[in-house]
Amino acid sequence: MRGLVIKSTGSSYIVRMDDGTNVECHIKGNFRIRGIRSTNPVAVGDYVIVESQKSKVESTVTVTNWITEIEDRKNYIIRKSTNLSKESHILAANVDQVALIVTVNHPVTSTTFIDRFLATCEAYRVRAILIFNKIDLLTEDELAQLAELRALYESIGYPTIEISAISLQNSEVRSQKSDLFSLFEGKTTLLSGNSGVGKSTLLNALFGKEMTRTGKISDAHDKGMHTTTFSEMYFLEEAKSQELRAKSRIIDTPGIKGFGTIDFQKDEVSHYFREIFAAGRDCRFGNCTHTNEPGCAVIEAVEHGEIAISRYESYLSILGDCSESKYR
Repeated sequence: MRGLVIKSTGSSYIVRMDDGTNVECHIKGNFRIRGIRSTNPVAVGDYVIVESQKSKVESTVTVTNWITEIEDRKNYIIRKSTNLSKESHILAANVDQVALIVTVNHPVTSTTFIDRFLATCEAYRVRAILIFNKIDLLTEDELAQLAELRALYESIGYPTIEISAISLQNSEVRSQKSDLFSLFEGKTTLLSGNSGVGKSTLLNALFGKEMTRTGKISDAHDKGMHTTTFSEMYFLEEAKSQELRAKSRIIDTPGIKGFGTIDFQKDEVSHYFREIFAAGRDCRFGNCTHTNEPGCAVIEAVEHGEIAISRYESYLSILGDCSESKYR
């Protein structure tokens, strides 16, 4: 039997079978695929083969469903595990795009986090969208900062949108809600971001009901508190047709504090920064690392303000991952 993994609880998985039923499944303890050392060898978004096994104790028959095979993935988004630095954690598989929720404040999403996430999307060839949330809470200075960030990432080629997820629940902003639906319809979208950026609030607003619990921001540190515990796939209910609805999926993931890159080769990191890769074509040396070589067009572009310092610093931080093999 074939199905789609729609929820991971750590110890078991919920699989939506091809006939539309949901079943709880397990995997063997030594389950591994294609050499990927991951804390979660099966991820939400995977298409899997399920076999049922019956056991009988006295007059009671128990059925256990086992995931025995994972179909080839078209892609996945992966990061370095915070618990086991040499292992990875797959956020989701078989996605069409990633929507990264960003907040300028309450809490602050660092540009390093954004750039590491975007670099991973580039590495795995997944389209990325930046959704700037909580604009209703920003001061004039913070709104100016938001405008600068949007201008920066749009100049590189990343679509951006600004919203107030809490306001999306009001009828007067339905046009904004419609714009969001147009981003998600017909696609499988991974929704990610730091804890507290409003992913759960956004989901609840899109569906018009409480799909997942929301949490408060810590007053002491202005940091988000985890509310989503496990990754889960949701099917948009307001799609224009039943067929489109079945293809409109949002994968919600637990909030993450840091984003450690994994399996990046040092000489390939610049490929994952669009503007650095473009400027690097004019470097004197073909193997330029854009750190201290003479005739480096990238360093010159940074000095002239053609490449943002924040982006260049993020590039250097990932190079540090490659050299030091440590989580950042």
